[in-house]
Amino acid sequence: MDTPRPAPLDWTTLAALDETAFCALLGPVVEHSPWVARRAWHERPFPHWQALYDAMSGVIHGAEDTHQLALLRSHPELAGQEARAGTMTPDSQSEQGRLGLLRLDAATVLRIETLNRRYRERFGFPFIAALRLHDSLASVLQAAEARLANDEQTERRQALQQVCEVMRGRLLQAVSPEPSTPSPTLAGTVP
Repeated sequence: MDTPRPAPLDWTTLAALDETAFCALLGPVVEHSPWVARRAWHERPFPHWQALYDAMSGVIHGAEDTHQLALLRSHPELAGQEARAGTMTPDSQSEQGRLGLLRLDAATVLRIETLNRRYRERFGFPFIAALRLHDSLASVLQAAEARLANDEQTERRQALQQVCEVMRGRLLQAVSPEPSTPSPTLAGTVP
């Protein structure tokens, strides 16, 4: 049975959190990489929601190559071994479940396993997509096929941007945008 997600924290409460509470709340928004929230904490104060997102995104894009690669490798594959074992984070389970990735027929599992293998062999990390930006599994698979044609540098930037888009969705669930600030847009994102 799913545990209901708590209501997003209001901006005033977020601003009052100490480092430990801030990291406990926002550490999970980047898959198995609480160091992102820990580093972003030092960029406080955040005058608005977008500044918080920008700080965390900046930490990801500005991290050393080894940290970026570890961050990318910490993400689960689409319908991969973690999904089958039920060991994905609750956020990843919810995101993959929304598009039916947790209940696939054998032919689709084989197609995704092949795609996962090809992608990991080519780039050294799993295919990452902000699934909330896709309305169907077909769209995700099409994006994966298209991104296999990228060179390594382009795909690494693309994968990091997708991590940031996953983070954007999770941040919106964790922290309410400041009332006087418009909600962050999702337009212009790349699959």
